[in-house]
Amino acid sequence: MPQYLIAFNDEWVQEHTLEELRAKADASQVVITDMQKAGVFVFTDGGIGAESVLFSATAKDGKPVFTDGPYVETKEHLGGFCVVEVDDDEAARYWAGRLAVALEWPQEVHRFPGREHILQLEESE
Repeated sequence: MPQYLIAFNDEWVQEHTLEELRAKADASQVVITDMQKAGVFVFTDGGIGAESVLFSATAKDGKPVFTDGPYVETKEHLGGFCVVEVDDDEAARYWAGRLAVALEWPQEVHRFPGREHILQLEESE
């Protein structure tokens, strides 16, 4: 069964008071609980953004190079995400829609290619 990433960027969300954020957390928890009951929930987390970046890692001459914080040119930061494992794109659309309504901000959905996709690529070579 494919897994999907449902995510939002921190920049898509207007400023909220602590009380508003608590209400959003409560509303989204209802959806997460429904995901758990449906057996599609894998993992979720949020509250991440530009201020939570610890460091960046790149490669130079086969060795890792670490720098503090995000790259200067980075304009968007992941704000939160949820991973679900569902039958198809339509089911992922349903859960993303539920989160968009509960949180009242946009969600973006990505399908992880999965092992099957990698095997198909290897077979086509």
